[in-house]
Amino acid sequence: MSDRGQESPRDERLPGDRLLRETRDVCDEWPTGEAVDLDDAVAFHDSLATEQQFVPVLEETDGVLVQPRGGVPLLEDQIDLLQHLEREGGADLLPTTIDSYTRDNAYADAEEGLAASREGEENALNGFPAVNHGVEACRELVNSVDTPVEVRHGTPDPRLLAAVTLAGGFQSFEGGPITYNLPYTSKYDLEQTIAYWQYVDRLCGAYTERGVPINREPFGPLTGTLVPPSIAIAVCILEGLLAATQGVRSVTLGYGQVGNLVQDVAALRATRSLGESYLPDEVAVTTVFHQWMGGFPRDEARAYGVISLGSTTAAVAEPDKIITKSPQEAKGVPTPEANAAGLRTTRQSIEMLRDQELSLEGVERERDLIERSVRDLLSRVRELGDGDWARGTVRAFEAGALDVPFPPSDAAAGDVLPARDDDGRVRLLKFGSLALSDDVKRAHDARLDERARTEGRDPSFRMVADDVAAVSKGGLVGRPDDGDADGRAD
Repeated sequence: MSDRGQESPRDERLPGDRLLRETRDVCDEWPTGEAVDLDDAVAFHDSLATEQQFVPVLEETDGVLVQPRGGVPLLEDQIDLLQHLEREGGADLLPTTIDSYTRDNAYADAEEGLAASREGEENALNGFPAVNHGVEACRELVNSVDTPVEVRHGTPDPRLLAAVTLAGGFQSFEGGPITYNLPYTSKYDLEQTIAYWQYVDRLCGAYTERGVPINREPFGPLTGTLVPPSIAIAVCILEGLLAATQGVRSVTLGYGQVGNLVQDVAALRATRSLGESYLPDEVAVTTVFHQWMGGFPRDEARAYGVISLGSTTAAVAEPDKIITKSPQEAKGVPTPEANAAGLRTTRQSIEMLRDQELSLEGVERERDLIERSVRDLLSRVRELGDGDWARGTVRAFEAGALDVPFPPSDAAAGDVLPARDDDGRVRLLKFGSLALSDDVKRAHDARLDERARTEGRDPSFRMVADDVAAVSKGGLVGRPDDGDADGRAD
């Protein structure tokens, strides 16, 4: 049950008085909320140079924009990090990744971590505590670079974070009620997070109506582990639809690399076409591709290979932006130098392929399968909600008609099980109650049976486990007894 006393949220725009009332309540949660003032915030946004404004840069720049991840506790260090990524990495868009205490709304703990960081303690926080820093510090950060900056976090209840960071000059806010619930927590049900994010999206809509368009970006990779493209795309479109109801007019649909070039290109093209089909005409739809979110090789040379495959995929599929990884992913938080190196590697691959015409066999066939699957899923969501996307989302996950693999959240059944086929494309080994047509299911079964014949074993969870570890060991498909691609363990 949500804070608004709703058993099931409705896909309806929040009234203006409710937005104001909830803003007051949310901003009372921590002292820095007192500085949040919409009129003052709009004036600050209007003072930003065009190249610092997220939506114009995202929607009007040709080619694939490159954007890293990155967040550290102290303001001066975050400024240094962003300036390094801008100057040495050549980032087109910049991140501010939020710490995990803030993601849990534990602002007092974040304050202690911030104090410890100021005393020189390392690893006291794993990101930038924007709520604790407050509006003026966020504005200083945004104005310290010539490149637009996005809030990247993972917060199921991001209302105060949104109020502070949007007032602080950020013009893009990642996440959503599904993508920042199911992969991250078991604390909230979907009714709660949909209600929280309706406030966030309405706040973004209020800025948009005042001439400051705020970009919203559903988190496409979800759990980051063998997520079938159709599930990821359906979820992101649902979040885009919910955001559009609240007045959001710039939506970037996310998709996380699965590793098979044909499937990833097909999925990115399907993401764009389906997004434009389902979202209202007044919403500008863009796409973002996340480089590999699973386990990385510890060997940095091999890690660069993983990064380059993702970059090649982006060069062929041409999403609007790509979120980069670093060669130090397997070791934890990368150094600024490694982060910048990942950016440069990505840029090099994309630029070398920019003027080449590449044709991949099987892309349209795979895209057709993905699009039919997404339409199956969304049709069932709409049916279960009697035309209401919010109610339908809750009911679909309750029924298992929409599901994600390996969720920590009880809000998803977790009955679907993915595995790679013989070409490395992610298929469904176990469908659960997923609302897919029989012909789609037969296509998945046939491809997994083909792999089973190749490997001389039955389709089983062992395949899944082998696939999860394959990239970190130097391959893509988890073949039996392969070990590392070069015969050595990391």
